[in-house]
Amino acid sequence: MTQRTDLPAIVVGAGPVGMTAAARLAKDGIPVVVVEAEPVPKTDWRASTFHAATLELLHDIGVTEQMNAEGLVTPIYHFRDRRDGLIAEFDFGLLAAETPYPYRLQLNQQHLVRMLHDRLRADDRVELLFGSRVTGVANTADGVTATVQTPDGPRILFGSHLIGADGPASTVRRSLGIEFAGHTYPERFMIVSTTVDLGARIPGLAHVNYIADPAQWLFLLRTPESWRAVYPVPPDEPVAAATAPDRMQEQLQAVAPYPAGYPIIDFQVYNVHQRVAAVFRAGNIVIAGDAAHINSPVGGVGLNSGIHDVMDAAARIVRIRAGEGDPDAELSTYDAVRRQVALEYVQADTQRNTERLKETDERLRRANQEEMRAIAADPARARAYMRRVSLLESVRRFGIGLPPGQPMEVPA
Repeated sequence: MTQRTDLPAIVVGAGPVGMTAAARLAKDGIPVVVVEAEPVPKTDWRASTFHAATLELLHDIGVTEQMNAEGLVTPIYHFRDRRDGLIAEFDFGLLAAETPYPYRLQLNQQHLVRMLHDRLRADDRVELLFGSRVTGVANTADGVTATVQTPDGPRILFGSHLIGADGPASTVRRSLGIEFAGHTYPERFMIVSTTVDLGARIPGLAHVNYIADPAQWLFLLRTPESWRAVYPVPPDEPVAAATAPDRMQEQLQAVAPYPAGYPIIDFQVYNVHQRVAAVFRAGNIVIAGDAAHINSPVGGVGLNSGIHDVMDAAARIVRIRAGEGDPDAELSTYDAVRRQVALEYVQADTQRNTERLKETDERLRRANQEEMRAIAADPARARAYMRRVSLLESVRRFGIGLPPGQPMEVPA
């Protein structure tokens, strides 16, 4: 397998994962073409948490300081029960000796897209093709091609490598015929955002709260713009009914009474999956983020792990193009490592988190509560737990973009 280093790298998808990939490649002097079907940078509110390991990586492309200035630093989060109140409190400050970012940063994902778009459009190494849709990709003898439908007509792009960061319905993954096995939860998830301060309505509420309940679990979190409530929509409830203003108001009033009525500034209903692609690489093409793995949002690791994917892939592409890494070994290592992380950390943890919140067996509910209390009460266990949920464990264990065969940390 050979590469044409006179060609750009191609990134498909201009969400936070794709834009991070482009910024990382451009930082190392690699020309990049970014293809995005939407006509303008994405404004999706869905993901809003950036973990310590991700902030470390984004520091390498010079964006973490701006994110911290605009975001909400959140060192404390709660595991609660809708009937029993606070069960356990966790403080990421326990990780202060290991990371300069011992907290979750709450910042809606479109702000990272905006920050990166501002710098990429001013970089003459980067070509941004918005309003353009990839219809097919292929490997060639010395690189890749992408067939693109642009506003000016069809175009064929030639590149050394291609990163598919084009979401769950990825054209790149489908074009390569890669299986996307897993399951879809029967219930949909609803996000409702309000400007009302839920912290003032619920005494002692943290800025991030996982709230278990057998009838209707909740996820309450604060972002700089609003408070969000995430809750399940039963399979038999139509979307139109779930999003009716009176119904959303009813749900929020059940969280905390507010006689004046909650102003609702944003809402979404979406299907939730647990799926992992059979492979993350085909020749000089890799897939990353939601194109490669999708998961429950409970834990806030989907976006983070996608950023880790492209930081790993970009480091390998940089080495390959510089003649410093074996092309096949580098991309095979990307495939093996990032898929293992997706299975052992992202999928396993988000599935466990979701099942814990929705557990209906009273004996198991009590056992879950006791386990969380015991972890929070023991600093060593709490530190290990937060090291894992912040993705520091997976990054320290597997590294990001480590050369093939380089020793990795054995997790404590």
